[in-house]
Amino acid sequence: MNLRSTCKRFDSLIFSPSFISKHSSAAGAAASPPSLLLLSHPHFPSRVGVYDAATASWRSIHLSLSSASTSPRAAATLLSSSNGLFCLRNSSSLLISNFLTKSSRPIHFPTFPFDFDSLTLISTESGYSIFAHCSRSSFVYSSAAQSWSQFDGFSPALSESCRQEGVFFRGSLYFTTQEPIQIVRFDVRTGEWGSMETELPAGISFARLVSDGERKLYLVGGVGNNGISKTVKLWELDGGGDWVEIERLPEMMCRKFVSVCYHNYEHVYCFWHQGMICICCYTWPEILYYKVGRRTWHWLPKCPSLPEKWSCGFKWFSFVPQLYALV
Repeated sequence: MNLRSTCKRFDSLIFSPSFISKHSSAAGAAASPPSLLLLSHPHFPSRVGVYDAATASWRSIHLSLSSASTSPRAAATLLSSSNGLFCLRNSSSLLISNFLTKSSRPIHFPTFPFDFDSLTLISTESGYSIFAHCSRSSFVYSSAAQSWSQFDGFSPALSESCRQEGVFFRGSLYFTTQEPIQIVRFDVRTGEWGSMETELPAGISFARLVSDGERKLYLVGGVGNNGISKTVKLWELDGGGDWVEIERLPEMMCRKFVSVCYHNYEHVYCFWHQGMICICCYTWPEILYYKVGRRTWHWLPKCPSLPEKWSCGFKWFSFVPQLYALV
């Protein structure tokens, strides 16, 4: 990677079929791929903090967002990540970027102005799509067609948390709505909206969805009365279409989580990262995460780059570097 700028031969070699085949074989034999979590925060607007989940430590390196922007003087805002790719926004367009290869592609807005309340990047082996939901319309960008398609929007509003992205599961994006809470899905291929008929667990006060990709769909939710969560539970969607409780947050950790949120669950958002279900709060610098394989709960430590007094604005992203995630 460091030698790409040396000559045209080195620049093209890394994407040659023979090198890809050898690199893929070596990567497949490795014990585990890099597993990084990125933290974006107003205290460092032009870069992101890097946490190594494999070694449970903060890395001294910092990724620059200004390098991904088409304008060298303007930093881009990080919006979404998926399988090694990131979606960013600057003043004039969206950007799809691979931080590992330092490559990016601008995606022009479908309309001007382009104000959306939810954006999700979906990256698969066949390419990537960008879903953006506005007040009355939904837009989907396809990397294969290199164009936007416009569909009907969904009403009432989607998740109470504007930080919660759609969850991609078996060809559709899933969302939880504002009260009364229900689960809806958007078919990325056809652009059709539909409701999930599965009944939600009783007494649920907030709900967030998480998916490992294609195999399992999870529900993270608080259970209590009058919008006050007494416990936080984790459910899995079984083969019959029912939510089955598999875990609950230990009492002491639940007390901390509830105190962090102040029962303002619109700040809570979740995502999947390498066998971990990450539960984040926009106002708190730590991640609460659940290791699915070990069935254990943990808190991720605060970034050492943050000052003692911080403001809200913590946005976390999953980053599993992939050399051949093409923009």
